[in-house]
Amino acid sequence: MRKLILIVLVGLFQSCTDGFKEINTNPNAPVDVQPSLLFRKVLFDYGEQMSYEAFVAGNLLGQYFTAIDFNLFDRHSLTEPQYGGNPWPFIYTNLRDNEILLQKSRTNPAFAVYEGPALIMKAYMAAALTDLYGDVPYSEALQGKAGVIAPAYDTQEAIYTGPNGVLDNLEKGIASIRNYKGATPLQGDILYNGNLSKWVLFANSLKIRYLVRISGKVDVKAQLQKVVEEGAYIKSNADNAVFRFTASQPNNFRMATARVGDYNLFIMSKTIEEVLTTLQDPRVRVYFRPSASNPAVYQGLLNGPDASKLSITVANYSLTGSIFRENSDRLHANYMTAAETSFLLAEAAERGWIAGVAKDWYERGITQAFEYWQTPLPANYLTSERVAYGMNGQSSLEQILTQKWLANLNNGYEGWIEYRRTGFPRLKTISASLNNGLIPIRMPYPNSESALNGEQFKKAADRTQSNSVNVPVWWDVN
Repeated sequence: MRKLILIVLVGLFQSCTDGFKEINTNPNAPVDVQPSLLFRKVLFDYGEQMSYEAFVAGNLLGQYFTAIDFNLFDRHSLTEPQYGGNPWPFIYTNLRDNEILLQKSRTNPAFAVYEGPALIMKAYMAAALTDLYGDVPYSEALQGKAGVIAPAYDTQEAIYTGPNGVLDNLEKGIASIRNYKGATPLQGDILYNGNLSKWVLFANSLKIRYLVRISGKVDVKAQLQKVVEEGAYIKSNADNAVFRFTASQPNNFRMATARVGDYNLFIMSKTIEEVLTTLQDPRVRVYFRPSASNPAVYQGLLNGPDASKLSITVANYSLTGSIFRENSDRLHANYMTAAETSFLLAEAAERGWIAGVAKDWYERGITQAFEYWQTPLPANYLTSERVAYGMNGQSSLEQILTQKWLANLNNGYEGWIEYRRTGFPRLKTISASLNNGLIPIRMPYPNSESALNGEQFKKAADRTQSNSVNVPVWWDVN
């Protein structure tokens, strides 16, 4: 009898475990993903998220836009992000997914084509992260499966210049692309449609950007001159690292479908109004709308108003242009452009870091920027006394950097980052500052870090005067 019971139980156990894996696997919740889908996800998600951040946060710090309510961020209380102003989570999420892609490319020969672009994207996103925050988890980050759940914060210097850092990964990414001999095409590439040669141009333009960025700390002349002599960088808008939004979901620009009340919170900044007016710049009609109360006037407002003490009538000010809403299918998510590359080379030439004529790069950058923003360049714009190189009372460097700032309006936090590096354009003291009248020079670490990575967070916070937004990052010597 006991033998019979045992046989029955064994049979039942075997029948319960047969097909266990198949029965308990959800076919609608995949645990792996094809590299092409992962690559497209990283490119689109990062570009879309940073384009949104540009509109609602980066353009407040860079004083392109002013927020008229729900605007603690515009008043420089950066620990209280509202509509945007907390890029930390989505940058790390995309770094994680990109790292998965990178590992796939290195463990499966069929996916080797993805290694170079993944290394370039790793450099791009790591630079964005450290430019915003300074020291951040990097070399030990994204290693939860290996048991590293409290990653140390790497110094910005190491992130930029160390092994597997920003510049090193750009070099390795270029080498991987040039050494690739396989026949598998690069799929999921919404920037260059699989054209690996253009990824090399992108990487070299990024190299120019990052060498100029750290030029206050590192002698970059030889490296810059080498890139220029090789000539493999973005030279025309046809080679821009961008993708175009669609008019409808799911690949549209987020503010195009935002509630009207949310969209109308963002108006023209007084800073950009004065710059565009002084230059008599026709891009004002693309970036902004005339005020509803006077269709002949573009009117901005000083950043950081205290809405509780001011009566602000939206009709008296310029809302952002139709390219951000009704015609947002004309808008690009901007990773890197020919115009930015030209302005960087103009600065490098002006400072004597590369051979070449700064004026030529400056005028080329302006011409490319107008084309990018789909605005006809007036015949006399480059020769007008307001714009002509070295002729408007500003230093040549200020002219270059102001034009670069104007061209980069939709490029995340770049306008603010370059202001921190150079002091140009000349931003204004805001209306009702919550930061003692100081313009912040770094983003604060998010509150989640103190809870999730407390020990390492405390070390990083101690190096930044208790996570102060007024402590410069390593490359900031301005």
